[in-house]
Amino acid sequence: MAVRLTRNRRIGVIATEATIESKAYEDAIRESCGHQELEIFPRACPLFVPLVEEGETDSPITHMVAEKYLAPLRDQRIDTLVLGCTHYPLLKKVIAGRIGEEVSLVDSAEATAEETASLLEREGLTNQSEEQGSSRFYVTDAAQRFHRIAESILGEPLPHLDAVEVWGHDRLATK
Repeated sequence: MAVRLTRNRRIGVIATEATIESKAYEDAIRESCGHQELEIFPRACPLFVPLVEEGETDSPITHMVAEKYLAPLRDQRIDTLVLGCTHYPLLKKVIAGRIGEEVSLVDSAEATAEETASLLEREGLTNQSEEQGSSRFYVTDAAQRFHRIAESILGEPLPHLDAVEVWGHDRLATK
């Protein structure tokens, strides 16, 4: 999606330190661009995750952190920015305000879902059932925090959440 959206061939990627170090997004972008010349500007934004997990999605501190992280990318004149972490879309308003409205934001989860739907359609594997599916979530720690964040991400009440204890590599117990 980033390759399709970029106009000036200057793409920024923000993610956790481990994701940036893995070069997963850089490699995927280069692989999908064919022979087109483009520049990729990766930037680790490690404080974004704890800010989201603490519910600080639009606070003054979040704006300050975003400015610190995004100013170098703005200086690189990127026109497309990949949000390479599941937490980052919850900061979309702050990120858009700091990076500039002329920069297209790519939510990696949305792009992955679109690509998956397209692949399933091409392969004739889409579910034709009219029945509504269900979700069940399992966590090993911080159930209340997960519940709050998941509802924020999903935009609706969390249907079912179980706290589980890990007993061994092959056994779980529901609390």
